Amino acid sequence: MAADPVRSREAPTVTAHAGELPERTREERQAVVLRICVVLGAVGLLVARPDLTGARPVVAAVLIGLSAVYAAALGVVSVLRGRLPVPPAVLTGIDGLLALLACGLTGGVASPMVAALPLVVIAIALRGGHRLGQLVALGLGVGYTVAALLGSDPGVTVGAAVVAGLWWTGFLFATAVLTGVLVRLLERQLADIATTRARAESEHERYLSERALRDRIVSQSRARLDGARVVLHEFRTPVASLTALSADLAAGRLGGDAARRASRLLADHAAHLQDMLDGLADLAVADGSPLGRDRPRRVALAELADAVLDAAGIAAHRRHPVVEPAGAAVHCDPQRLRRMLTNLAENAARHSGDEVVELHLAHDGAVLTAEVRDRGPGLPAGQEGVVTAKGVALGERRGTAGLGLWIAEALASAMDGELSLLPREGGGLVARLTLPLAGA
Repeated sequence: MAADPVRSREAPTVTAHAGELPERTREERQAVVLRICVVLGAVGLLVARPDLTGARPVVAAVLIGLSAVYAAALGVVSVLRGRLPVPPAVLTGIDGLLALLACGLTGGVASPMVAALPLVVIAIALRGGHRLGQLVALGLGVGYTVAALLGSDPGVTVGAAVVAGLWWTGFLFATAVLTGVLVRLLERQLADIATTRARAESEHERYLSERALRDRIVSQSRARLDGARVVLHEFRTPVASLTALSADLAAGRLGGDAARRASRLLADHAAHLQDMLDGLADLAVADGSPLGRDRPRRVALAELADAVLDAAGIAAHRRHPVVEPAGAAVHCDPQRLRRMLTNLAENAARHSGDEVVELHLAHDGAVLTAEVRDRGPGLPAGQEGVVTAKGVALGERRGTAGLGLWIAEALASAMDGELSLLPREGGGLVARLTLPLAGA
């Protein structure tokens, strides 16, 4: 009978995809089909050469019939259950015994059924290793010699039967040895493939790690560059104002209320510059954020409105601050909030000509809503989100142009707020900043 074609002992188990049979089930079904083909071949052989059975045609027919029932039963069980209930090694042993009986009943030395014995040896060598295969090969060779002595025609001498038995014993042993060699070669190839694949995966992981490191380095470098550009942008206005105010005070051009107002503005600018230096220090020691750390404290909205409009350089006749409710105060980072509103107010003043810039601050106990309203040209439809991108500037300014609205939006996002640019009824733009802030 046919033997089970099986996998190498070291071959990995392959998981079947949905709708596919497991690999072992496919192999078992292939073995069943092979058994049926061998049985059909034996039937055809007996029909074509009934003389091979000699004086035992009934016994041979019974054996072939039992083999057919055996192969058919395995096929039905394999289809219905998916797996055979008997270990494949046991089935292979049964195949070997049936093949030896078939050799003895179909001519002994002249039996063509001896061709099934190498299949049994190959199956055993694949499943149990080359040593077991060699032992089984010797056993089958001895069994075939006995079948040749008992089943051959009377005209076949004992010497001829023994020679045939020795020949097939050597052939089956060589088959087991060759199968073992091929199995070991296959195992080495599989090991080499696994090693190569592991090395390739390791190299791939190393490449991904190096690429991630490069990305982090580039990101940190860009963050530091953004921080430097933000510092340049934020220092420009207070430094220019400090220079002008200092020159006016030194020349004695200011006196009375104007001098006191200039002195207060100088103090505000100095505090603002100190906050910016603190933020720059944060940039050097923290995670590279160009926005610095959050330093919350109590902020009076009326004072904040005046400081923002002063820092933006908006003349008294062009400013219109409104605080609701009067005397309201919030607890937040004044440096961040002032930076946001100053950038918005400065942007509004730059594009409004001589028109009034309105600053509305409203606090309802949980949310601060700040609106900077101007009468400038506004924005073309669909450009509201574009101008807040880094490096996009309105007008012809260069250097740090294009950072004001980007800084404001970045600060708003860092404080869990939202910046919206809306068209103003009657012309102009409304920059609305919404921040979730608790009361002071």
